Amino acid sequence: MTTRRTALKTLTGSALTLSLTESLANSTPQSETTMLKLKGRINHSVCRWCYSKISLDDLCKAAKEMGITSIDLTGPEEWPTLKKYGLTCALPQGAGKGINDGFNDPKFHDELVASYEAIFPKLKAAGLNTVICFSGNRRGMSDEQGLENCAVGLKRLMPSAEKHGITMIMELLNSKVNHKDYMCDHTAWGVELCKKVGSENFKLLYDIYHMQIMEGDIIRTIQESSKYIGHYHTGGNPGRNEIDETQEIYYPAIMKAIVDTGFKGYVAQEFIPKRDPLKSLKEAVLICDV
Repeated sequence: MTTRRTALKTLTGSALTLSLTESLANSTPQSETTMLKLKGRINHSVCRWCYSKISLDDLCKAAKEMGITSIDLTGPEEWPTLKKYGLTCALPQGAGKGINDGFNDPKFHDELVASYEAIFPKLKAAGLNTVICFSGNRRGMSDEQGLENCAVGLKRLMPSAEKHGITMIMELLNSKVNHKDYMCDHTAWGVELCKKVGSENFKLLYDIYHMQIMEGDIIRTIQESSKYIGHYHTGGNPGRNEIDETQEIYYPAIMKAIVDTGFKGYVAQEFIPKRDPLKSLKEAVLICDV
C-alpha cells in the first residue's frame, strides 16, 4: 500500500449517504468537462501522493473539473505543470530532511536552515507562500527539550521566512499508528511551539485523521486553536480511506466548524482511495463543500 512516508521519500450514516447522493445528483455534470458548482466557502486542495498512479496532468485536469484549485505536497519540478492548468500548491514540499529528522534535534539545524533558506526564493518566484516542515522523532528526547530545540531552530529561519513572505507549517502526525515516535503528535504541543516561535510565519498543519487518532475532540480543538492553524488535511479513520459513511469522522460538521472560525486557507483531501480514485475524490469535495 502506498503510504505518506514512502511518497514523501520518493518525490455517519444514512443521513450523510442521502445528502451525498442528492449533492451528486444536483452537482455532477452531464459532461465530465463541466466544473462542479461549489459554495465557495472552502478552498479545496488534494494531496499528490494519494494519486501517484495518476499522471500529474490527468490529476490537474480532474481537479479543475471538481473545483479543486490546489495540489498539495508537490515540489519545484511539478509547479510549472500546476501553473499550466491554473492551479496552485497550497502546501509545497521540497525542503528539509523528511518526517523523522526535524527541528527537535539541534544536530540537524544547520542543514535544515540551509535547505529552507534555499527553497524560500523558489517558492516566492513561483507565487507560493507556504512550505511544510516537521518536528522529527523523539529518539528518547523529552517533549519539553524537543519543544525548546524546535523553537531555537525555527527562530533562525523566521527573518528569512518573513522577508520572502513564506509561512512554515509544521504537520501534526499521529505516533500511535503511522509515525511511531514522532514528536509533534498533539495539538497542545504544536500550539505551545507556535507561541515560542512567536511569528505569524509559523503555523500548524492540522491533519484531522491524525488528530482523531491521537486526541479526538476535533471541533472543540479547532475552535480553540484556530489562530495557530494554517492548513488542514482530511482522511477517513480507521485506515485513511474515503471520508464518507464508512468511517467514524463526520466531516460536514468539522468543515462547518472550520468555516465558522473565519479560516481562509485550504483544506486538502489526503485519503487513500479504496474505490475509483477520482470518483472518491469528487465525493469527498462535495462532502466538505459546506
